[in-house]
Amino acid sequence: MKSMTGFGKKSIANEEYQVTVEIKAVNHRFLDIQLKLPREYNHLEMEIRRLLKEHFSRGRLECFVTIQTLGEKKKELQVNWGLMDSLVEQLTEASEKRYHSKLDLSPILSGLIKQESFFEVVENDEETTCDVLLLETIGAACVELRVSREVEGAGIQNVLSGYLLDFMGYLKQVKSHASASEQFYRERLEGKVLEILGDAIDESRLLTEVVLLLERGDINEELDRLVIHSNKMKGLLAVSHSVGRELDFVIQEMNREVNTIGSKSTQIEIKESVVQMKTILEKIREQVQNIE
Repeated sequence: MKSMTGFGKKSIANEEYQVTVEIKAVNHRFLDIQLKLPREYNHLEMEIRRLLKEHFSRGRLECFVTIQTLGEKKKELQVNWGLMDSLVEQLTEASEKRYHSKLDLSPILSGLIKQESFFEVVENDEETTCDVLLLETIGAACVELRVSREVEGAGIQNVLSGYLLDFMGYLKQVKSHASASEQFYRERLEGKVLEILGDAIDESRLLTEVVLLLERGDINEELDRLVIHSNKMKGLLAVSHSVGRELDFVIQEMNREVNTIGSKSTQIEIKESVVQMKTILEKIREQVQNIE
């Protein structure tokens, strides 16, 4: 079980760059990725989103990327060989045809070094190297965030297991009180009849009324479904994949069954247990909102 809240940070460097990635995660119904990275690396946005989707299925993720250049960037000399070849060709032709001699081109070429049209010193493009480093750091930060969410998820799992145990204890109490419903209704109905008619009680009519009361107040079906839902929840708490949505649905179904039991029952013991069960379900529901 994994929580939807957590924090992951990783910093990786090579000889030219240091990349730092921070990912903050909070609750969200779906997967919402907010990505902030230097503009010159916007071409990696889709790849970064793909990586995040591989690791996470729910939650709002805020991913911050900072890139620091270490030392000076490598520089290289770029020569406009096309223009240079054209110049040499023309100078050679001029010296041979017009001056009938061979010119020494070395001084001329040396003087061209300062001309940007022929020579230019540029910074070496290391984007590819930094791209690989950036994606590596994103993946490492995702692992850190997953560990953070798993640790918090384990805590939530323990809390939910405790709540479920308490819930099933009250469910057991309700079942024990429900099994005594027939005797309860019979005694209550006999008391009212005796108040009105004295000892002249029609046993068959009394039995019929008791049966009708039991049918209207029968909660065995709801109790059976609550047992099924409780076992389902117990099973979901033991799995490692994303179960937040499924748990939320199970809690809704359990709450509906508890409300039905409360509306059908008149015994004060059952109603008291129903109040406690609803309180526990609300606590469970709040915790489930944090589960991926």
